[in-house]
Amino acid sequence: MTDLPPPPPPRRDWWRRLQRLPLSMMLASALLALGIVQLTFQVGHSLYRTTTWTRDTEAAQARIRDLERDIEELQDAVAAAQTPEHLRELARCEGFVGVTEKKIVARSASPQDGPTEICKILRVP
Repeated sequence: MTDLPPPPPPRRDWWRRLQRLPLSMMLASALLALGIVQLTFQVGHSLYRTTTWTRDTEAAQARIRDLERDIEELQDAVAAAQTPEHLRELARCEGFVGVTEKKIVARSASPQDGPTEICKILRVP
C-alpha cells in the first residue's frame, strides 16, 4: 500500500492551467505597461538633461570666450601703458606740450569741451 493520494485526472489539471492563463497574461501586460511607462519617462528625462546640459555648456563656453577676450584686451592695455608713445598721449591729454612745441588755444574754445577720442577713458564691461 502507498500513502500517496491518487493523481487528479489530467482533464482537470488542463482546465486549471487554462483558467490561470488570462490572469497571468493580465499581470504580464500590466507589468509590461508599467515598464514601458518607466522607460518612456527615463528616456524623456535623459533627453531633457542632455539638452539642458548642452545649453548650459554652450553658455559657459561663450562666457569663457568673452573673459579670455577681456584678458587679452587688458594685457594689451598693460603692455601699451608702458610705451613712451602712450605716456606722451596721456601727457597731451593733461595739457602738456613738447619742449619744441607751442600751445595754441582758440578764443571760441569752451571749458566744457570734452576730451578728444584719444583721451577718453575706456572701461571694460
